[in-house]
Parts: sequence; structure tokens; C-alpha cells
Amino acid sequence: MTEWVDVCGQNALADGENVVVEVDGTDVAVFRIEGCYYAIEDACTHDGAEIASGELDGDQIICPRHGARFCVKTGAVLSPPAYEDIHAFPLRIENGKVQVRDDRWD
Repeated sequence: MTEWVDVCGQNALADGENVVVEVDGTDVAVFRIEGCYYAIEDACTHDGAEIASGELDGDQIICPRHGARFCVKTGAVLSPPAYEDIHAFPLRIENGKVQVRDDRWD
């Protein structure tokens, strides 16, 4: 199991904002939506391009390159041209800090 990585303070992001952090060599996009935090890999499964700079529409992120949509809460793909989900990472708030870890190899 990998260690938890500090992302930011619990109140550092406003709703609709995100930050990208590196976790064990993988870029992870952490979003704040309606006061809750979510973490997904910062890579579109269609072509591997970063996704964090895409438009946020409610709890959906739209890939800035080709328009695929993903659920930020679960990583589920919602529209083509992507057909595979994005990995969603475990996230917690500990001592006022948002933390994320890579659970893919647990």
C-alpha cells in the first residue's frame, strides 16, 4: 500500500477548482465540487492527454482535446470518444489537509 500524499489544505480550493499533484509518478487531479473532494488520474483514456484543464460541468469533466466526458466522482466514462473509465483514487481529509494515495497496486 502506498502512503497518503498531502494535496492542499481543506479550504484551499473553491468549488469548481482543481489542483494536480504527483502521486507515485502519476498525475492526479483533485477537484472540489459542492464542498466535497474527488481525485482521478489526470489522463483521458482516449489518448492519454491531461484532463484537469477541461471544462467542469457539474460533476463531469470534459476532455479539452476531443470532448469525452467523465464523472469526476467515480471516473466513469460518460461519452465517446473515450470508452474506458479513468481511475478514481482514494481521498481523505486528515488534520485539515486533503490527502490522496495510489491504491492500484494494493
